[in-house]
Amino acid sequence: MSTTQPVTKTILDNGLTVVTKEMHHAPVASFMIWYRVGSRHEIPGITGISHWVEHMMFKGTPNFPGSELDRMISREGGHWNAFTWLDFTAYYETMPSNRIDLALRLEADRMTNTIMEADEVESERNVILSERGMYENDPRFRLSEELTAVAFRVHPYHHEVIGDEADLHVMTRDDLYHHYRRYYVPNNAIAVVVGDFDTEAMLARVQNLFGMIPAGAATTPVHRQEPAQRGERRVALSGPGDAAYLTFAYKIPGAAHPDYFALALLNAAFAGGSSLGMFGGGGTNKSSRLYKALVDTELAAAAFGSLEPTIDPFLYTLHAVARHGRSLADVEAALEAELARLAAMPVTQTELDRALKRAKAEFVLAGESITGQAQLLGLAEAVIGDYRWFETVLERIHAVTLDDIERVRQTYLHKNNRTVGWYEPTEEEEVA
Repeated sequence: MSTTQPVTKTILDNGLTVVTKEMHHAPVASFMIWYRVGSRHEIPGITGISHWVEHMMFKGTPNFPGSELDRMISREGGHWNAFTWLDFTAYYETMPSNRIDLALRLEADRMTNTIMEADEVESERNVILSERGMYENDPRFRLSEELTAVAFRVHPYHHEVIGDEADLHVMTRDDLYHHYRRYYVPNNAIAVVVGDFDTEAMLARVQNLFGMIPAGAATTPVHRQEPAQRGERRVALSGPGDAAYLTFAYKIPGAAHPDYFALALLNAAFAGGSSLGMFGGGGTNKSSRLYKALVDTELAAAAFGSLEPTIDPFLYTLHAVARHGRSLADVEAALEAELARLAAMPVTQTELDRALKRAKAEFVLAGESITGQAQLLGLAEAVIGDYRWFETVLERIHAVTLDDIERVRQTYLHKNNRTVGWYEPTEEEEVA
């Protein structure tokens, strides 16, 4: 038998989507539950609620007390975690395959039986406020929050996943529990299982544990789409720190749009580094045009680009950290000049080939582990609605042409479509 079997997708009668992939390389399995709820589903007054609910899910149920959960997973040789993002919240356990049933039982139970005791909600309020306070000490977070709020005036992508401090102070236990009951239902969830198991037996077990959970009401789509931007927007911050930061943020389409992969390769060719905006990534970008223009010239200590696969249009960002003694005005002028050079001297076939090689290597690395495979399959289902998007990534990037890259540059990388952010450190203490 092959060590890897085809992916299967099954939808249970209650609406739960189940994606499985057998990989018999090692006696390990990863189980994930993805809920189609993230910060994009939040409105003023409850921003940050999806992330807070994620925290509360670790407080346990009568059947799986929170004080015991870590011990239950670790003594079986497993590890677990969760993450909340713009479009989704996900939970996972990676364990020896003969112990993965614990993960299924745990996730089926906390899909329905999480209690959220009032005293635990209050305790976690302080934890999350402290977490937000820690983020606010990072100039990069402060700049990102302000810049995104300016870039998105209508769409709920405008607020950070952790939420606004004002909302974190006033949300109630009932707010959290209502959010949980509304979104943590089978028809709003994706179960992903990857690893050393038999698909037929695994599907039967998922059906046994999750199949009897009632479907919930259909969730309300996000209708507040961002209108077209008609001019450059700018934001300037100052505060504690020992470096100055510059960001150019361009509105780009969501991951399902045909232009997404051309933009990913434009980023790989121009800025280098992580190129597909998914799990994994990394690597050096020292050979990129951006690095040579800003870092090699000693204007910036670092320079890179990034984009994320999202449901609705989000941002392609170019970042630079000014070298000590260099002004943000000088760094911005150099970045403008390099973007103008990109327009005059478009990406070459040699640069595209290098970008393709980097993108392929990073993508393969991201899916090398069983957990990585589960993350990529779940991401594709949660964001695109089809795991096959993940399976066709390499085919899609190889289909991108130089004309495609130049077309998306012209379409999206212009002043009227961008928000510029500056963060300059100050020596004085801030006045409250």
